[in-house]
Amino acid sequence: MHRSYDVIVAGGGHAGVEAAWISAKMGGNVLLITQTVDQIAQMSCNPAIGGLAKSHLVKEIDMLGGLMGIAADRTGIQFKTLNLSKGPAVWALRVQSDKRKYSEFVRSRLEKKKNLNIIQDEVTDLIIENGELKAVKTAINGLIHTKTAIICSGTFLKAVIHIGKKQIPSGRLGEPSAESLSKKLRDHGFETGRLKTGTPPRIAGYSIDFSGLEIHGSDEHIIPFSFRHKKTYLKQLPCYITYTNEKTHSLIDANLDKTALFSGQIKGTGPRYCPSIEDKVNRFRDKISHRLFLEPEGLYTNEYYVNGFSSSLPVEIQKKALRTVRGLENAHFVRPAYAIEYDYFPAYQIKMSLETRNISGLFFAGQINGTSGYEEAAAQGLMAGINSILKIRGEEPFILKRNEAYAGVLIDDLITKDIREPYRMFTSLAEYRLELRHDNADSRLLKYAEQYRLLTGKEIKYLKDRLDNIAKLPEIFSSLKIKMKNLNELYEANSIGPSSEGTDIYRLLKRPDTNINMMLNSGLLDKIKDKFSYYELKQAETLIKYEGYIKRQTVMIGRFEKNEKIKLPQDIDYSKFKGLKKEAVEKLNRIKPVSVGQAGRIAGISPADISVILINLKTKGLI
Repeated sequence: MHRSYDVIVAGGGHAGVEAAWISAKMGGNVLLITQTVDQIAQMSCNPAIGGLAKSHLVKEIDMLGGLMGIAADRTGIQFKTLNLSKGPAVWALRVQSDKRKYSEFVRSRLEKKKNLNIIQDEVTDLIIENGELKAVKTAINGLIHTKTAIICSGTFLKAVIHIGKKQIPSGRLGEPSAESLSKKLRDHGFETGRLKTGTPPRIAGYSIDFSGLEIHGSDEHIIPFSFRHKKTYLKQLPCYITYTNEKTHSLIDANLDKTALFSGQIKGTGPRYCPSIEDKVNRFRDKISHRLFLEPEGLYTNEYYVNGFSSSLPVEIQKKALRTVRGLENAHFVRPAYAIEYDYFPAYQIKMSLETRNISGLFFAGQINGTSGYEEAAAQGLMAGINSILKIRGEEPFILKRNEAYAGVLIDDLITKDIREPYRMFTSLAEYRLELRHDNADSRLLKYAEQYRLLTGKEIKYLKDRLDNIAKLPEIFSSLKIKMKNLNELYEANSIGPSSEGTDIYRLLKRPDTNINMMLNSGLLDKIKDKFSYYELKQAETLIKYEGYIKRQTVMIGRFEKNEKIKLPQDIDYSKFKGLKKEAVEKLNRIKPVSVGQAGRIAGISPADISVILINLKTKGLI
C-alpha cells in the first residue's frame, strides 16, 4: 500500500465502488477503504437493481462508464420492464440479482483494475490545512495522504439498528457502526441530521407454500441495462406475490406500542414512499390488504426477501404477523426485519460537483447526502469520482443539467430542496421526463462519455453507429408500404377495426393502438429486421410515436436553459441585495446557487425574489 494517493474512497457500498472504479479508470491512483472487504457492493436491502425512475439512473451510469448496469446484467435472475402499458417516459427495467454474485462480480472488477488498491480499515478523521484536505486517518493504517477523498459511508455513521425495544449499534446487521467519523466531520464545521430506513425479513424458500400465489417471470424481449450485453447470463427465477389481510393488520395494530417507530425510540425521519408495515397499517386503516413481493435472494440460497414487510416490530410479533399471510403460514425466519437510524449531512453543504463547500478536495456521495437506494448512491459516487479527477487535473467540474439526466435532477434536488426524509428518485421529479427516458441515455450522454474518455473508442464507435441506425429508420419505415389486405389482416389479429386504404410503417407507428412487436410478429418487417437490433427498432418507434410531444418538450427545455445560462458568482453576499426577504437571503447565502434557474428551484424562493435578483445583478453590472 502506498502512503499517498490521488483519490481515497471511504466506503465500499454502491456509491464507493462507482467512485473508486471511475476515478481509477480515468487514471487516478486510488485507494478504496472499507470496513469489510467481503461486503463490497453488498445489496443490504432488496436483491434488485432498477425499478421506477431508478433504471434511468442505471442506464446513465452505464453510459458514463460505471459498473452497476454491467453487474446487474451479469448477475440477473429476473428481468422485468415495468409500466409498459403507459408511456415510454415511465418505462423502467428492474433486475433481480443473485446478491452474492453481484458483490463478487463487482469486487472482482475492482481487484483487477490497474492503479486501484483496496484495504479493510475505517476512516476515523481528516487532516485539513487552510480549508484543504491533506490526508485521512484510519483506525489500523494510520495517516494516508491524498489529494482528494470521497466519503461514501452509507448507513454506517453513528448507526443504530432497532428491533422492537432492542437497540444495536450497527451499520448493517452483524457489522459495526462507524462512530468516529461523524463526530470529526461535525468538528470540521458540518451540520448533521438523523434519518431512518428499514429492511424486511428474509425467509426460507422451503417454508413457503407457493401454490396459489401470483407468479411473475422475466420479459419475453429482454433489453439489458448495459449496451454491451445482448442476453441474460444466469438461470431465470420468478418472483411471487401475496397479500396481508385483516388478521395481519389486527395483530400489528395491537402491538404498535412495541415497535421502535411508535414507541418514540426512533428520532430520525423515515421515507414516506417506503413505509414499514406497521406504518402502513396505521396510516391506511381503510385498506384491508397490502401487497407483498417474495423475491429470491439468489441461486446460491433458498432465502426470499419479503418486499413490503419492512418493520421494527419485535421478532416474535414479526413472525406471528407474517404467518397470517397466504403461503407464509409456516414461514421460517432466516433474518429478521429491522429499522436503522444513522447520521447524514444536509446537502446544501456540497457543490453541484459533490465537493463540500468548506473543505477543498473533500467529496460526499450516497446516503451521507440524504438519499436512499442503491441507484441514487451509485450515480452520486460516479459523479464524485469523475469530479475528483477533474479537480486534480485543474479542469472544470462535470455538472449534468436537469434536462440532460436524472443524475442531474438528483443532485440539483439534493442541493436546492429542503430534504427532511431519505430522498428517492421518481419520474415525477423530472420536468423533462419524456426527453430523459431510460432507453435513450446514449443520445443524451454519449458526448460526455467521449469528452471525458469514460468509454473505450470501440464502445463509442458502437454507440455512434447505433444512433445512426436509429436516425435512418424513420425514412426506411416511410418507404415500407403496406397493402390494405395485409393491413387489415394485422388489424384483425390485434382486434383493431378495419381500414379502407393501405399505409406505410411510419404512419402505422403513429397510431396509439399499434406497436413494433405487432409488426415483427406479422412479418411486416421481415425485409429489415435482420439489419437492425430490437433496441434500435424500439427507439425509432418511440421517436415516431411521440414526435409531437418531444418537439414541445424541446421548446420548454430551451426556455429552461435561458435562466440556467445566467450564472451567479459564488462569492455574492445576498444580504447586500436590495428588496430580498430575510428568508430568501438566508437560503441563497446558505445554498449558493450556481445559476438564476437553480435559485428559482430553491424551496421558499419565489418568482418575485428572482426578479429582485435579476434587477440587482443588472445594477451591479454582473449580467
